[in-house]
Parts: sequence; C-alpha cells; structure tokens
Amino acid sequence: MRVEVGTRVGDRPAVAASITTPRSGALTAVLQHWPEYLIEALGLGLFMLSACLFVTLLEHPNLPVRQTVTDPFLRRIPIGLVMGLTAVGLIYSPWGQRSGAHLNPSVTLTFWRLGKVTPWDAFFYVTAQFVGAIVGVGVAATILDAWLAHPAVSYAATVPGLGGAGVAFVAEFLISFVLMIVVLTVSNRPGLNRFTGLCAGALVASFIVFEAPLSGMSMNAARTVGSAVHAQVWTALWVYFTAPLLGMLAAAQLYVATQGMQRVLCAKLHHDNPQRCIFRCNYGARAQ
Repeated sequence: MRVEVGTRVGDRPAVAASITTPRSGALTAVLQHWPEYLIEALGLGLFMLSACLFVTLLEHPNLPVRQTVTDPFLRRIPIGLVMGLTAVGLIYSPWGQRSGAHLNPSVTLTFWRLGKVTPWDAFFYVTAQFVGAIVGVGVAATILDAWLAHPAVSYAATVPGLGGAGVAFVAEFLISFVLMIVVLTVSNRPGLNRFTGLCAGALVASFIVFEAPLSGMSMNAARTVGSAVHAQVWTALWVYFTAPLLGMLAAAQLYVATQGMQRVLCAKLHHDNPQRCIFRCNYGARAQ
C-alpha cells in the first residue's frame, strides 16, 4: 500500500511524498524475489537430504560401513567429503548462482548487518531456510523411515560432544568466524570470487572431519532445527542459535575494520555468473 502525503506552502501546489508501508514492502519483496526465497528453501532442503542419507549410510550400525570401519574419525572423512561437495554443488548450481547460496540464517543476517541485504529479503531468506531444512529432513525420513530414526543416526541431529555446551559454543563460534572471514575475503575480490564456493566447501568438509565431535558441526541454526524437529532432540539449542551468528558477525566486524566497508561488494557467495543479483550489489550491471 502506497500513501501519498501532500504538503502545501502558501498557494504553491502540494509536494507528494511516497510512503511505503511495511505490508506493501513485504508484498513487493515476495512478488519480485520469490524465486530466490524458494531456491534458499530448496537448497538447504537438498543439503539436509544429503546429510541424512550419508549419515545413515555411514553411521547406522546394521550397515556394512559402520561394521567395517569402527573408527568414527575415519567414517567422518567420507561424510565430510560428501557434504563439502554437496555445498560446492549447490553454490555453483544455477540455483545457487541466483540466490547467492546463503543456505544459512547466520550468513544472511551477517550480510544484512553489512547493508547488502534488505530487511524483508533477510526475513524471507531466513524463513525459507528454516522451512527448507525441516522439509528436507522430512523427505529423508519418508525415504529412510526407521533407519534415519535409529539412535546412532538420530536424523543427523547436532548436539554438543563430551565437553558440553560451553565447548560446543566456543567451537561453533570459531568455525563460523573462520567460514565468514574466508567468504568475505574471497567473495569480495573480483579476481578470486569464483573460488568462494570451493573455499566454503573445503571448510565444511574439514569442520565435519575435525570439529564435529565437539558440537556436531552445525554453523547453522536452520540446519540444527531441521533435524531437531524430527528427532525431538533440543539439547543446547541456544548454542546453535547464538554461536554461529556471533562468530560470523565478529568476522564481519574484523573484515570491515581492516578492509573498510567499501570492500564489501555483494552478498552472493559466487558472483561470477550471469544470474540476476537482488542484493545491494557493487559488482555492476547485474544488480537489480
């Protein structure tokens, strides 16, 4: 809804000012950017489907891999590789090229804090990510049924390790900080931005292999909630809502302090592509 407000000075005609109400702002955002919102939901849904499938394959005690490879560290290596490749595939896919492949509320909110994402886009991105994660695990549960529900798999839920919630918080903060500082450093350099997806995927793989015993390796509140809804495991949920966001915001603060706000060009992880950009983009003509 747009409201025209007129002011009058003497006999001069009124000067019209346009006021956009919150309701109209939301509607405009949905009408213009719904494909990007849908992509974010589908992208994280596919990521969760992949996670559930491969965690079941490698961790279910009745399947050959778990029976043959008894060392959990060795089983995390293929899980890390598969999930890292899944992330890379989503980022470089036509879908990921269009939405920017945030797939994570903390990533979206950090770019909102940096002024690259409008409030309504941030709201709908985050909403889509949570919905996508829940639906993705639901699809996996439909396919895998009791296999995914087994306590050894538990819908690929993320929970603190033996060190407890405090250690998990610190670990989630640190890995989220590292991911965001790498994303900002690489994605905002025109000569390097095409490698952002590879860097992000490599970090996801490494964190699953080495950090997962501390926190389950989430970095993503939507990813954690997607599993928790189906597993009904809500252990230390606050860790996964706070630590990733604080870690990424801290990374953004450090980046801006050292590089300057002018070096934050866009909110896409991979901008070297022909897809439109809905963000406050400084990369050029494709911004809209």
